[in-house]
Amino acid sequence: MSERHDRVPGPGAHGGDGAAVAAALAIDPRVILDLSASMNPLAADVTALAATLLARQAHGALTRYPDPRGAAACLADAIGVDPDRLVLTNGGSEAIALVAAEVRTGAVIEPEFSLYRRHLAAVDDRAPRWRSNPSNPLGELAAPDDTAGVWDEAFFALATGRWTRGDDGAWRLGSLTKLWSCPGLRLGYVIAPDLHSAERIRARQPQWSVNGLALALLPELLARTDLAAWATGIARLRDELLVALVGLGIDAAPTSANWLLVRQPDLRRRLAPFGVVVRDCASFGLDGLHRVALPPPAQLDRVCDAFAAVMART
Repeated sequence: MSERHDRVPGPGAHGGDGAAVAAALAIDPRVILDLSASMNPLAADVTALAATLLARQAHGALTRYPDPRGAAACLADAIGVDPDRLVLTNGGSEAIALVAAEVRTGAVIEPEFSLYRRHLAAVDDRAPRWRSNPSNPLGELAAPDDTAGVWDEAFFALATGRWTRGDDGAWRLGSLTKLWSCPGLRLGYVIAPDLHSAERIRARQPQWSVNGLALALLPELLARTDLAAWATGIARLRDELLVALVGLGIDAAPTSANWLLVRQPDLRRRLAPFGVVVRDCASFGLDGLHRVALPPPAQLDRVCDAFAAVMART
């Protein structure tokens, strides 16, 4: 087993590196449970929906240039915002890059998601703050009276059962790929503070940025979205995993998000040979801390067994 430990590649700047771990360990990537990326463990099967849609070819999703207006209007209606202020993006990462290019300067208080610093032209403590809510990686919800210039609400709906805090005068960013557990599809959005700001973002965005398959799937996925039920189910699943890990003698802490925080030396490398990948938070400046995304309920026992095997070798 120690030889397999040694073959585990070091963590990258972000999560979602299950495929790289599988390749290094010569494991079929389909059997890797990648808990280094925090997705919705209760989401519908997007693969099956996409296969059905492509079989119908009802939308010409792959044969026409994409037009985001209809999908954007559907999402704006679901969120309850003016559709002219909502811009669909190629994932949450493009939403961050577009707004950073527009505002250029922001305050970032660590630990915080690294893409803010990457895309801002300057980080200045005197500028309006960029903050994730719940915070990434600590998973803490902002207080009701907290303020920010840019709210990244990638995990907000899964934590609260609501689309947004509703800070109407701030930029709000969302990641539908987190919400619907489809990171390869690339879907995100920006809610601008006013119509003029939204138009400037659209002018910055590459033409046809969001692909036709993602746009065609968006109404289908909205129809299967139940934020309140998901938030309740995630809280229950989080409690179950926490109780199980603490029962194994593991230093685990709850969050308000769809993950736990675990303090255990070398955990990522030691778990990987059991087919479970977690997020090492060293890149956040938090050595020894790991973010463990919640697995789908059917995989909960497998995760607990992997942790038990690691602790048995401690």
